Amino acid sequence: MRQATESTRLTTVLLASGIILSLAMGVRHGFGFWLQPVSQHHDWARDTFSLAMALQNLMWGVFGPVAGMAADRFGAPRVVLLGALLYMGGLLAMASAVQPSVFVVGSGVLIGAGLSCTAFGALSGVVGRTAPLARRSWAFGVLGAAGSFGQFAMVPVEQLLISGAGWQGALYCLAAAVVALMIPLSFMLHEPPESPSPGMASQSVSEAVREAFAHRPFRLLVAGYFVCGFQVVFIGVHLPSYLKDRGVVDPQVAVVALALIGLFNIFGSFMAGQLGGRLPKPRLLAAIYLVRALIITVFVFSPLSPTSVYLFAASMGLLWLSTVPLTNGVIAGMFGVRHLSMLSGFVFFSHQLGSFSGVWLGGYLYTVQGSYDTVWMITIALGLAACALNLPINEAPVTRSPQTA
Repeated sequence: MRQATESTRLTTVLLASGIILSLAMGVRHGFGFWLQPVSQHHDWARDTFSLAMALQNLMWGVFGPVAGMAADRFGAPRVVLLGALLYMGGLLAMASAVQPSVFVVGSGVLIGAGLSCTAFGALSGVVGRTAPLARRSWAFGVLGAAGSFGQFAMVPVEQLLISGAGWQGALYCLAAAVVALMIPLSFMLHEPPESPSPGMASQSVSEAVREAFAHRPFRLLVAGYFVCGFQVVFIGVHLPSYLKDRGVVDPQVAVVALALIGLFNIFGSFMAGQLGGRLPKPRLLAAIYLVRALIITVFVFSPLSPTSVYLFAASMGLLWLSTVPLTNGVIAGMFGVRHLSMLSGFVFFSHQLGSFSGVWLGGYLYTVQGSYDTVWMITIALGLAACALNLPINEAPVTRSPQTA
């Protein structure tokens, strides 16, 4: 009976968190489609929109540890509810802003804060504490697959909304969808009664933070995750414009490419969760970064065509969010799940520093150089660096004193 109750609770939490994450990640995955219409409508340079997206990713990271800490202490429902309201406000600001500063604050600060409350950081803790140890890596993989499904499903929806209702009308529709779906689902994220291991209940937030950052494998994990953010957000935001600049003018090619990333991401995230329960997660992370670098190299130096774009998108999709279940699994394995949302938030802050750097540098260097060539070279080099950083990570549980073990 107890096992059936636990299984039902896990199913409910995964279903609710999966839909919330699908919407949160799906909407922001298509923001690249707004780059040109917004810039042309307001007569802004591309670096204005790029700055807004860069700030969004930075604020997502900055607020991540705070949102995670709140989710660990007060529960995910309250945090997700707040995040839905912030996300809605940011979308409305994007649609109605006439000044660059208002657009940057709305799409950058408000949506960034909303994402910190409705995406992986806040949701990973409730999933990790609900899933039994034997199924935890699998559960993280399912959560990652849900976020990937949102990217796959929402890309064509956003393109259709822009075509049918205009870029502003599309943002109003998405704002309504965020409120209509996220708020009711947030009340389904109830965790099981806490039963911490001996001594864990006495570990304060500050003690958990000090322990994590004193642990060298955790610092390596943080450093490597910077690269993940740099690569995926640069590609997600700038790929549609890169294709147009290189002569692939059919907008459907970019739509299909981003949808393929989301589609193959479903399988990649789920497979990563499955493999993470059987193989060393740091080795899997190192392999992901190495293969990413190889795929980007082949794409950049090969003749560009719709076929090559689709092959690139499918290949990158398999590796897109596959780092998430593995990274969360490493954190949970080293430190347990009591402060998982908060510690995941700190690691994700590094990811978002990379996201900020990738999306902003892409726009800045394009403005200065007239091409994305230099940024592509940087993404390749960073992939090789992340591979080297993850190889020596030891995911074994930390050794604690009797008072905190």
